Amino acid sequence: MTVDQHEWLAFAKSIALKAGDMIVAFREENAFQKDYKLGHELVTSADLAVDQLLVSSLAEKYPTHGIMSEESFPNLDLGSQDENVPVWVIDPIDGTVNFAHGHKHVAVSIGLYLGGERILGVVNAPFLGECFWALRGQGAYCNDAKLSVSGAIDLRNALVATGFPYVKKDIATILARVSNVLHACQDIRRNGSAALDLCWVAAGRLDAYFESVKPWDMAAGALIAEEAGAYVGHYASTQNEWPEVVDGESLLVSTPELCEKLCVLLK
Repeated sequence: MTVDQHEWLAFAKSIALKAGDMIVAFREENAFQKDYKLGHELVTSADLAVDQLLVSSLAEKYPTHGIMSEESFPNLDLGSQDENVPVWVIDPIDGTVNFAHGHKHVAVSIGLYLGGERILGVVNAPFLGECFWALRGQGAYCNDAKLSVSGAIDLRNALVATGFPYVKKDIATILARVSNVLHACQDIRRNGSAALDLCWVAAGRLDAYFESVKPWDMAAGALIAEEAGAYVGHYASTQNEWPEVVDGESLLVSTPELCEKLCVLLK
């Protein structure tokens, strides 16, 4: 890894921790307002404030880098980006519904990719006191502890996580997949933060995770899971709306031994 990449990681961790402190303060002081975008998707004033912190910090520190953020730059044309330019993909609060309802499964997610490769990922869960991070080729960590997937090989004993979209038009198909998996595995969890679900696969707390998500939901967590030994891929063909490294459509992350078995169930 280059000196630049280690510096990028250190900076990403520093602003993720600052953002986490801001998130905690917003909730402790009950100082946020709720709103809805697209008529149904919850967004709070805390999301916007944290987004502003992250985007302005990155733009000031790395003015030549690209930034894709859920709140301020969700429509960045990733396909048109120069492959020699690093691109940050961030979610200021992954688990907004959890945040607004007083749950702890909430995270700041910061990923970086360059030249078609995931370079780093930082996922900070401020209410849990856990900061997950990874640098390509250097392993994955929670705070200072190195992570490794569970090693689960038997689907019957596997704990699998998933999530559900705001738009419910495909819910029948999604529920059919959930039913298939639930009948075959030990149990299913729906925790409400894709970024943390990916980190929990990395930490061996979950054996697998599947869902269709946006780039900012998975850009950081995918590398963390990959560096911990997880399979990261897709259970169905995708529309290639985004570059492969940040394509969260039909995302499947699991121990290597479970991926083919889950693909059969999910198709």
